[in-house]
Amino acid sequence: MTTPASDQEQPIYKDPSRPIEERVDDLISRMTLEEKVSQMVHAARAIERLDIPEYDWWNECLHGVARAGVATVFPQAIGLAATWDVDLMHRVATVISDEARAKHHEFVRQGIRARYTGLTFWSPNINIFRDPRWGRGQETYGEDPYLTSRMGVAFVKGLQGDDPRYFKVIATPKHYAVHSGPEHARHHFDARASFRDMRETYLPAFKACVKEGKAYSVMGAYNRTNGEPCCASITLLEEILRQEWDFEGYVVSDCGAIRDIYMHHKVVDTPEEAAAMAVKAGCDLNCGETYHWLLKAVEKGLISEEEIDRSVKRLFTARFRLGMFDPPEMVPYAQIPYEVNDCPEHRELALQAARESIVLLKNTDGFLPLSKELKDIAVIGPNADDVPVLLGNYNGTPSKAVTPLEGIRNKVSSQTTIYYAKGCEVVGDDKSGFAEAVEAAKKADVAILCLGLSQAVEGEEGQREGLPEGQVSQGDRTDITLPGVQEDLLKVVYETGTPVVLVLINGSAVAVNWADEHIPAIVEAWYPGEEGGTAIADVLFGDYNPAGRLPVTFYKSVDQLPPFEDYNMAGRTYRYMTEEPLYPFGFGLSYTRFEYSNLRIEPQTIRPGENVRVSVDVTNVGDRAGDEVVQLYVSDVEASVPVPIRHLEGFTRVHLAPGETKTVSFTLTPPQMSVIDDENRRVIEPGEFRVSIGGRQPDVKTRDGESNVLTGSFTVAGEVTEIEL
Repeated sequence: MTTPASDQEQPIYKDPSRPIEERVDDLISRMTLEEKVSQMVHAARAIERLDIPEYDWWNECLHGVARAGVATVFPQAIGLAATWDVDLMHRVATVISDEARAKHHEFVRQGIRARYTGLTFWSPNINIFRDPRWGRGQETYGEDPYLTSRMGVAFVKGLQGDDPRYFKVIATPKHYAVHSGPEHARHHFDARASFRDMRETYLPAFKACVKEGKAYSVMGAYNRTNGEPCCASITLLEEILRQEWDFEGYVVSDCGAIRDIYMHHKVVDTPEEAAAMAVKAGCDLNCGETYHWLLKAVEKGLISEEEIDRSVKRLFTARFRLGMFDPPEMVPYAQIPYEVNDCPEHRELALQAARESIVLLKNTDGFLPLSKELKDIAVIGPNADDVPVLLGNYNGTPSKAVTPLEGIRNKVSSQTTIYYAKGCEVVGDDKSGFAEAVEAAKKADVAILCLGLSQAVEGEEGQREGLPEGQVSQGDRTDITLPGVQEDLLKVVYETGTPVVLVLINGSAVAVNWADEHIPAIVEAWYPGEEGGTAIADVLFGDYNPAGRLPVTFYKSVDQLPPFEDYNMAGRTYRYMTEEPLYPFGFGLSYTRFEYSNLRIEPQTIRPGENVRVSVDVTNVGDRAGDEVVQLYVSDVEASVPVPIRHLEGFTRVHLAPGETKTVSFTLTPPQMSVIDDENRRVIEPGEFRVSIGGRQPDVKTRDGESNVLTGSFTVAGEVTEIEL
């Protein structure tokens, strides 16, 4: 009797020596339609007859491995953006993926395959933070497409690794696309954006993460964009993502977004229609349960099994490339020891990131740094000794976290007395703690007030993370001022006559106009992660020279903002705003001073399609070592269509000893000189381009301590030339 070949030989999909494409095709050919559909939801069930274990695709690592026990917690994403340090961002992402791999394999050894234990991570959030009222802006890299692109690409590469065969983990840039509030309306909202705004603001970071970063997954947004549900948009998923950008990975819906298509957007009537519509458009994986209706959709002729096969193949290609069906000894990342998780080296990097993220907003007459030998210090405020506020949202759990109060106690002389008073909550009307705060301030040589926001004030719709039991975040803000009770606390402490330092802990811009007029020193610390208190103390007492820069504009009030629901970029962000802000994008002071000289722009006349080299010398003319963030802005002086006032097109963070000079160079490429014309083409037009380089934006109010800005120009000569979108 002859034994069937299938019993004689190992199936192709189990043979690691065969090409992945062959293995995936072989596996899919052995699956029933019901089994295929079972793999298209985030909680994919096991198929025991094929030795396919269950797998939950849902995992998060926005600024550290999240929701999976103890892990290193870095500053919230907006804080990482404030470092303006691409190399640091890559190192942070590499540490996160080390811990992710170590955790995953330990979970597997224990037989745990639940949510938050896998290798497919729904990070980074690269939406443009176009309006400070958006509660999830803290998760982004700020308001600028170029800064977001550079940080996003570094993060994606650090997560996915550089092995030619295997992904370390899979990164998922989100939420594609045109998604930044309002939170309460996201399940039915239609974000309307012009072709020009799409291509110049909302899409560039996604394009960079896909084409440069090689991100293997993208998450669609809840909302519609220009009428199409993002998770079922032929325009976004097929025409742009796959055809224009050559994306080869898989698309995952945001959680519940497929249900929204019929329940809230109401573009179809039934779940089977919504499921078929999304898969046909190119959304391969449903975070949710609606794709179970695909069986019914096939029965009704709404979608074919071949179209389902396409998505299932993409999903299993990802799992094979993660090494999930190969012996662990073949997968280099499977060898990362569990002991790397939460190790001292990773904590040290979290401290470095927190230090680099801190932005010095004001420092009248060199009020900072403070002396460690002060006799009495008052530490006041609701964010002074609160661990959850350090962590932002989508966070992990640190084994140990240092609050500002603890960091200050650890920093000062043993002879210094610290008086602590909470004063008030982040929000509310309770002022019963004011008297204690005033008393503490009266006894002190200086009062350090730790104020700002928390997850109670800004967050995701329905968010409970980072809040006491039973509380829910308000999501978006309706106002951007410091919460009223905190503003009152600041004023009563100021009235004691004790000098005040204001430390802001928050995830978005706060209009601290009164503080800017009255308080001598203001420090922005964001949600700084597990070592935030140490980093804050290092800056306050001079052990670290701050060099963070704002990744967002700090407006004076909501009066400077267009309506929140309006996605037109006119009047928004530094690129289009004509009014004077409180603090501009790119702003940040130092304890030393830098001077720019010898600007070179070569050549000064080019033809369309040629590069321009911009170089400058930067000198530390102060008496303290420090970092400078060199920023290059471009203005198209003679554009025939609406263009940004200026746009960031280069930056680097350099360290300079006192008296040291370094030469910094950038190359401007043709896309950086292009515009979207009225026929929706990307073109380079002849004319003058102004180039500005310095430690800040050009043509904005200069504050004491800021470096100079040098400005020059070059000319593009020739005909209007179309280039790739």
